[in-house]
Amino acid sequence: MSKRQTSSISRRGFLQGSAAVTAAIAATSAFTPPAVHAAGSDAIRVGLVGCGGRGRGAVANVVEAAKNVKVVALADLFQDAIDETLRIWEDRPKDIFDIPRDRCFVGWDAYKRLLETDVNYVILATPPGFRPMMIQAAVDAGKHIFAEKPVAVDPTGVRAVIAAAELAEKKNLGIVVGTQRRHQASYIETIKRLKDGAIGRIISGQVYWIQGGAWMKPRKPEWSDMEWQLRNWPYFCWLSGDHIVEQHMHMHDVANWVLGGPPRLCIGMGGRQVRTDPAYGHVYDHFAVDYEYPNGVHVLSMCRQIDNTYGRQGELFQGQKGSAYPSGRIMVDGEEPWSYEGPRDNPYVVEHADLINSIRAGKPINEGKQGAESTLTAIMGRMSAYTGKLVTWRQAMESKLDLMPRKLEFGPLPTPPVAMPGIDPLI
Repeated sequence: MSKRQTSSISRRGFLQGSAAVTAAIAATSAFTPPAVHAAGSDAIRVGLVGCGGRGRGAVANVVEAAKNVKVVALADLFQDAIDETLRIWEDRPKDIFDIPRDRCFVGWDAYKRLLETDVNYVILATPPGFRPMMIQAAVDAGKHIFAEKPVAVDPTGVRAVIAAAELAEKKNLGIVVGTQRRHQASYIETIKRLKDGAIGRIISGQVYWIQGGAWMKPRKPEWSDMEWQLRNWPYFCWLSGDHIVEQHMHMHDVANWVLGGPPRLCIGMGGRQVRTDPAYGHVYDHFAVDYEYPNGVHVLSMCRQIDNTYGRQGELFQGQKGSAYPSGRIMVDGEEPWSYEGPRDNPYVVEHADLINSIRAGKPINEGKQGAESTLTAIMGRMSAYTGKLVTWRQAMESKLDLMPRKLEFGPLPTPPVAMPGIDPLI
């Protein structure tokens, strides 16, 4: 990551608008909410921080996940996001969506004011750069947390999240990170079989998220630099971490899961070949990273966001006896002796159900450290690609890189230069 960048300064498919939220609700219709005790003490009062498409989608998922769940507060930096969310939800059942205007908060401190209410379950769905400070604040306030992935964009944020997760453990608070594959039955069953030796010792792997381009909002004349960057957050590293972190981190999480922990080093490359217009900020449009794990296994990671190109999303691992797709297939000697045929409940709903059930059982799930390590796995790949250097896990974990602007205020905020390997230093 460029030192020059440090001086200047919702989830899974970029769901947008009411149509996307309607589709998200429809997608959950096959999921049967778990039977849960609905006593008053078990009431889940949800506050949403970040009212974009992904945040609204997460709310659709949580109200589908369990009984006695009510959405009671909203927070966002922008008033128009609050207004659009209330408009989209105006016909929703009032016994579930109970959001008076005095529990709608706007501005830089909106999340703090929401945390001062009686919400006990907070969904954090702002751009990822804000995740560490909001996770810390939510833990301090004694709230259970659903935090969209990634949980940070730099090592400084990763360390803050790990510390917050440790405090949450002491306070018996739940944290689930939006790595929904960890709650997807086909992945759970397949990876269990891999750990039981279904294909022998794992010897290599590949993970992919290659697709077309993502959304971009043309700049309006009245927008300051800060507002423009916030409204186009995928294209600014301090907000998104670049798409290797914001999006591809899902697959790094699966690799860490299969191999029992994070990698020990990586060598990466990438560039900005097609999305060169300044409207796309300063991030790259493709990455390729070779990760080496402590047991000597190498995992090739590829991600790309370029229109009119071949697409692939998924993971594949090779073992001594065969290969496996963690999504639900095992191959041995060119044949498929096993494929997942069990329930296919919506994992975006199940992750909330798992968290709520764990809270009600008095043993809250805490995925904070796990999510932070998978986030750092993606970050170290970006650091290597941006600088052209080999990056070890220790270097990444101890890095002083901090991308957050010194002041969070509307006004000038120059776009950092595009990172140049061999020129930008490793921090």
